[in-house]
Amino acid sequence: MTGRVTLVGAGPGDPELLTIKALRALRRATVVLVDDLVAEGVLRYVRQSARVIPVGKRGGCASTPQAFIEKLMIAEARRGEQVVRLKGGDPFVFGRGGEERDALRAAGIEVEVVNGITAGIAAPAAIGVPVTDRRYTQGAALVTGHGSEHEPDWAALARSGLTLVIYMGVARVQPLVEALTGGGLPGHTPAAVISAAHTPEQRHALCTLATLAATIDAEQLASPAILVVGDVVQAAPRWADLPLRERRRG
Repeated sequence: MTGRVTLVGAGPGDPELLTIKALRALRRATVVLVDDLVAEGVLRYVRQSARVIPVGKRGGCASTPQAFIEKLMIAEARRGEQVVRLKGGDPFVFGRGGEERDALRAAGIEVEVVNGITAGIAAPAAIGVPVTDRRYTQGAALVTGHGSEHEPDWAALARSGLTLVIYMGVARVQPLVEALTGGGLPGHTPAAVISAAHTPEQRHALCTLATLAATIDAEQLASPAILVVGDVVQAAPRWADLPLRERRRG
């Protein structure tokens, strides 16, 4: 009898941000393929008899090949296992969930997607920044800062007036800043970086676009992190504490 696969979003870190549907999927799983960014506390909801297989995937680090993960899910499901592919955030937001769903369907495997809270919304919220607030912007763009053949049009984003929520951007922050300022976004645009959101290691800093790279370096903020660029950062409770010269720099 063929099993099934459930792609489950584990949320941004805090196990209490799991959905009820995610909990139910974890409790019925017999095999769990878990990403590196999933908080350890989430795994306490997996039953003891289940096999937990780490398939680490973290930007900028050695990762389990995607093709291997897909083959493993298919093989386990064909053995009759109830497989959960557990990912940080949401499977369909920079989680390669679409690729995995298509591979499973092509193999004739039943697949379900359980959404999770993505870090692009949860990380700003953790420091009091709503990514959409009509006082500042009419929307937000979730983009990846990780270089690829599908590089975002940074000049168009600079002109959009949207809040820019950038995933996997710490390693390339200086080129991103140059691309945005080159596209016309003022250097004094408010910015924030949030590292390890909703975990005990969470840290963040408020700054401007012009000082974003220097701030990350000075504060030693590392991945996983979310960068937020836009006037909405002014909604952060601590924005008023930032020295006026810093808010105006650039």
